[in-house]
Amino acid sequence: MRTLFLGLFLMFGLVLSAQTITGTVVDSKMNAPLPGANVIVKGTTTGTTTDFDGNFTINVKESQGTLVFSYVGFEKKQVKFNVTGSSLDLGSVSLNEDAESLDEIVIVGKGIIDVATGRQTPVAVSTVTSKDITKVAGNAEFPQLLRSVPSVYSNSQGGGYGDSEIRVRGFDQSNTAFLLNGQPINGMEDGKMYWSNWQGVKDIASAVQVQRGLGASKLAISSVGGTINIVTQTYNSMQRSYVQQEVANNNYTKSTAYHSTGANENGWSSTYMLSYWQGDGNFYDGTEGEGTTYFFSVGYKPSDEHAFNFLLTGAPQMHDQAYQGNIGYALDYGRRYNENWGTLNGEYYNERTNFYHKPVTNFNWDWNISDKSDLSTVVYASFGRGGGTGPLGRYNDKFNANRQIDFDAIYAHNRGLAPTNIGGQDYIVGMDDYPNEMGYITRASMNNHFWTGIVSNFNHEVNDELEFNVGFDYRYYHGDHYRQVVNKLGLDGWYEGGNGSIPGGQVVFDSNDISLFGPTFNTVRSDQQIDYSNSEDISYIGGFGQVEYATDKFSAFLQGSVSNQNHTRYDYFAYTLPENQESESIENLGYNLKAGLNYIINDNHNVFVNAGFYSRQPFHDNIYKRYSNDINPLAENEDITGIEVGYGLSLEKFSMNLNAYWTKWANRTDTGTIRADLVGNDGIDEEYITNFTQIEQTHYGAELDFVYKPIDGLTIKGLAAIGNWEYSDNPLQDVYDSNSLEIIPSLSGTESYVDGEKIGNAPQTTFSLGANYRITRNLSVDADWYYYADLFADLDPLEFTDPNGDNTIIELPSYDLVRIGASYELELEGKKSLEFRGSIDNLFNEVYLTSLSSNKAVEAGDRTFKGISETNRGYFGFDRQWSLSVKFNF
Repeated sequence: MRTLFLGLFLMFGLVLSAQTITGTVVDSKMNAPLPGANVIVKGTTTGTTTDFDGNFTINVKESQGTLVFSYVGFEKKQVKFNVTGSSLDLGSVSLNEDAESLDEIVIVGKGIIDVATGRQTPVAVSTVTSKDITKVAGNAEFPQLLRSVPSVYSNSQGGGYGDSEIRVRGFDQSNTAFLLNGQPINGMEDGKMYWSNWQGVKDIASAVQVQRGLGASKLAISSVGGTINIVTQTYNSMQRSYVQQEVANNNYTKSTAYHSTGANENGWSSTYMLSYWQGDGNFYDGTEGEGTTYFFSVGYKPSDEHAFNFLLTGAPQMHDQAYQGNIGYALDYGRRYNENWGTLNGEYYNERTNFYHKPVTNFNWDWNISDKSDLSTVVYASFGRGGGTGPLGRYNDKFNANRQIDFDAIYAHNRGLAPTNIGGQDYIVGMDDYPNEMGYITRASMNNHFWTGIVSNFNHEVNDELEFNVGFDYRYYHGDHYRQVVNKLGLDGWYEGGNGSIPGGQVVFDSNDISLFGPTFNTVRSDQQIDYSNSEDISYIGGFGQVEYATDKFSAFLQGSVSNQNHTRYDYFAYTLPENQESESIENLGYNLKAGLNYIINDNHNVFVNAGFYSRQPFHDNIYKRYSNDINPLAENEDITGIEVGYGLSLEKFSMNLNAYWTKWANRTDTGTIRADLVGNDGIDEEYITNFTQIEQTHYGAELDFVYKPIDGLTIKGLAAIGNWEYSDNPLQDVYDSNSLEIIPSLSGTESYVDGEKIGNAPQTTFSLGANYRITRNLSVDADWYYYADLFADLDPLEFTDPNGDNTIIELPSYDLVRIGASYELELEGKKSLEFRGSIDNLFNEVYLTSLSSNKAVEAGDRTFKGISETNRGYFGFDRQWSLSVKFNF
């Protein structure tokens, strides 16, 4: 009885001594309540969450202390309290947005997305936040978001909207893994990425994380250079709406409308976004474009245990292109010169247009099974339709005096061809009959696909120090590739004699206009396809797992994955008999193995080391030789070995990361196409298929990045990256005629002597320095300086077949760029505000080359640009670019 009385007395005393604190948590920008915000007494486990209206009540044992407020996407805030009576009302507690915290952005699908914050042992990683994304709005391409990341280079490889590319540590996009909310989005045939298909990423991304090298992803993905994880908006707890208008150079305009309902009392949230853009081209003449982006996301959180999110997004677009031009033509006609356009009936017409629509949908489910276990799953699908146009046929005098295409002359030439009698009626029919001039049309190379998959990951904490996860990854892809007539340019039809499915040939009379949504809903019949028609089925299934051990000072992980790929190719043109049209199915088993250690010296210093080996299956296009059903016996698994060490420093006002890496990529096969004058020496480039095997590259270097905040409102960021990327063996080569698929004996079965030559198309030395200064609460200015050196031309192994030759890779001139910007917010009544943003890129109008596709030395009589012979083909960087935007928040 005495024990019971004592217990009741103590409980009564605790109740009497407890004090109550109340208040409301709001968004400082919108002054809107934040439901579900966490409120914790610092140094204790005592806490609560705000209700739907942002209100909270918490009982505290001590009369003095500190409350810590946190909310997804906002900076944590500490508020001291001193309760003099039995209760205290803190009133309104406002939280500021935290665009720097990726960990706070990712909500649904976090177990799948594989951001580096999900693991104790670090990797070489950089995060581009929504704040950084806003700086490069307007007509800037997505790759430009990543210019302030060490060892990342973006260039304008196609000259048009969406034609930029990204290279990480010297590796091209097909060898860098790209993920959208954990969903792999590299092409399954060749690993390539086309940013024109993802024009809307800037509008919907919450953050982009670049994991260089081995990375943190558990999937068996093609991350030779690294992994770039695009994290989009998903479940949104807050109501928010805006409309935005952007304008930029070359008549670029973009209009955007956005609305998020916020979470209601039942846990539902939805977000909608729609934008439309158009422009005359960033730099090159004749690169007009237009497109739209749509985004829809609906989330549901019925309880603390479950969260669901459905997402649908797409960005149908069409844009004209400027393929790599001859430097001599740029010297004659100006750097904006583009040889792909002219006039037809007095109107502008470009024969090189890219058009595509790739809707993507995914469904995420997060299940918090217990305090120790959780399961994350994403199911996804995409339906891509579109292609790129180009010329087909021959007309030697197609350029006028200004070296623009004279489509009217082509039209007249086509109409002057001898008619062909078909069914008793005369038609003017063209055909591709090299070297005769038998008509000239524009065609479209179509790439239509269906892609679906599922990724699921189970994570379990064994105890405070040990956790593991296991999961699986399944993908299925079907692609259809063919050409279709776009513009007959005065012809009545086009003769196709190479379709094995139609012995004796056929005349194609249909033509297909290009539009934003047309290819999505219309495909041509098989008897109206020209030049080629093939398909493939690719299936992929893999399993993965990771174990991590972590203490206060030490962490280590072991990660592995295994996958099996199955490939089947179908060719309806090259083979007449149905039993020959389907290729032999090829299966490839591959695996990844990674391990790492991290040691925390103290609160300010840590060091880590990671190592890994990938046995990566060859791409589909490399398995089948000459773009036929013939199996390439030399297309074996590629061997990728990587080692990296790192050091991190974190002080109150200064943080820094230093990384060193070494990567060897061996036993690689590469099948592609080139345009060159290899036969006839007639000065006209023709298309050939190349096949290189036993390629080996070695990349090593060091990277430094830092952030310094010397005073309130000023942030200084910088980076330095120095690499040495070279070919480390001599590959073997074969060359084929792209039409007949016949081998070119003089250029086949030979060795390319490239051992020791530099890897091209990305600078091996880069520096960057940037600053952001908030002058007042509503006004800020920012600037960045970028420097690029040790940039080499792309290597063409065909130019290195002589063992005694003196060919060497051309080094491009170094260059630097400056970008400046300013932002201002005008606060209006209630939640309303106006945000103004202006920026100028390449402020000093630097003239520079971003890439070269050839290695022709300067010869007597050649004109040059900064020491580069006019006979080379390459891309000039864009002149000064500017953009202005205004956003109305309500």
